[in-house]
Amino acid sequence: MRPDPFAWTSHPEAVAGLVVLAAGYAVAVRRRPAPPWRVAAFGAGLLLLLVVSVSPLESLSFHLLTAHLLQNVALAEWAPLLLVLGVPPALADDVARLPGARLLLHPAVTLPVWLAAYFLWHLPPAYDTALEHPHTLLHLEHACYLAAGTMLWWPVLQDEPARLSLQGRAAYVFGAFVLASPVGLLLALLPDPIYDFYEDGFPRWGLSALEDQQIAGVTMAGEQAVVFFAAFAILFFRFLAAEDRGTDDP
Repeated sequence: MRPDPFAWTSHPEAVAGLVVLAAGYAVAVRRRPAPPWRVAAFGAGLLLLLVVSVSPLESLSFHLLTAHLLQNVALAEWAPLLLVLGVPPALADDVARLPGARLLLHPAVTLPVWLAAYFLWHLPPAYDTALEHPHTLLHLEHACYLAAGTMLWWPVLQDEPARLSLQGRAAYVFGAFVLASPVGLLLALLPDPIYDFYEDGFPRWGLSALEDQQIAGVTMAGEQAVVFFAAFAILFFRFLAAEDRGTDDP
């Protein structure tokens, strides 16, 4: 049975995972201190993850494709950005020295992994099946988004293990936007709904399945344009400033 669309949920698995993540970060920054703004960024990332896990957005995601896509972009883009931003450079260096990190956090790996997670989980068979198994496959889907999103932002916000130039980071962010944008655009432009799970639409708000899908696609495309363009603009103007100083210091 689908939950009441406006109900809050305890979501004990997600809450437990966030508690573990917060505790791990607290222990780590005792060894590798972080300035208050980084701690605040990490805390904001945890808070965002909590909101999308226990607020009515979680329940509404079983009724509205738009709500589910908002939840997905928070897990795959917004929260990972804040979490990675919260990692101080010294701690990032420690992470980069872990076995396999040099490979997994290389831009040639991180971007394809993030794109694969986005495209594969949005295929109708995977999307519908995950929603039909909320305690197993849906958790796996969300974990994949969070892990892939963390990998995506790591080369943009951290210098190790692969130190990209400012123009390299800007190009990486621009490439992520261009390559991911077809998902939202397709959802907005397709003439028929593609997800069986949402085939009844949301009569409570007078939305058909196709209208919901179109709103979801436009929302997703618009959100990605704002987030990635903002990141690109910041990096680009930092690059111009570095050029004026005669340096290329990220």
